[in-house]
Amino acid sequence: MSGVKLANERSMNTCTVSLRGANLVARPSGALYWPDQRLLCVSDLHLGKSERIARRSGAMLPPYETQDTLERFEFEINYLQPQIVVCLGDSFDDLRAGFALAAPVRNWLARLQEGRDWVWIEGNHDPAPLDLGGRTLAAMHVGPLVFRHMASAETSEISGHYHPKAVLNLGGRRVSRPCFLADQNRIILPAFGTYTGGLHVSDPALRAILAPDAVAILTGTQAHAVPMVSRRTAR
Repeated sequence: MSGVKLANERSMNTCTVSLRGANLVARPSGALYWPDQRLLCVSDLHLGKSERIARRSGAMLPPYETQDTLERFEFEINYLQPQIVVCLGDSFDDLRAGFALAAPVRNWLARLQEGRDWVWIEGNHDPAPLDLGGRTLAAMHVGPLVFRHMASAETSEISGHYHPKAVLNLGGRRVSRPCFLADQNRIILPAFGTYTGGLHVSDPALRAILAPDAVAILTGTQAHAVPMVSRRTAR
């Protein structure tokens, strides 16, 4: 892990990653916080996914994922009190799902946005602005870092898109957890949304992006960093 500077804060159940001199806190929820900028970042909320699935396939899922996602998001906002909130794309499962959000959900988002610089980064599921407050950007530069939906060849970037997950063997049980991925050039966030699948860290798409000394920071009860080399044991 020589290319990534990490610090585990056991008492706070978080893990700090240093990227281009910026100390970024990976939280157990899957949110990323930059204390010096008072910036909170989440990725892949996929709000309205149950509506989109019902519309496209007729399959009915319990329509509670938006409430659960926003409750967890609101906890992070209330706890950290950020000045800047960045949603790293695919905030909505598609544009129609975004437009179909019920009035109480729209009002909820408006309350969360009050007094903050709220940025929606364009994703592949939501490539155009929605009338939900805040501002919409293709990418956002803050200090030495750039925030975008999908990783590129550029360095010093924070992105999402891949919904990374790691599978661990814990006491004979295989446990899958969303995770951050980090190397000396980038951090990829896990999906924050409730109804989201994931791409295992051994997938060639992720191995092509990240350096060999990349780490996975597992979410759950605490953020815990492990070498991505552990992927060799996963099948």
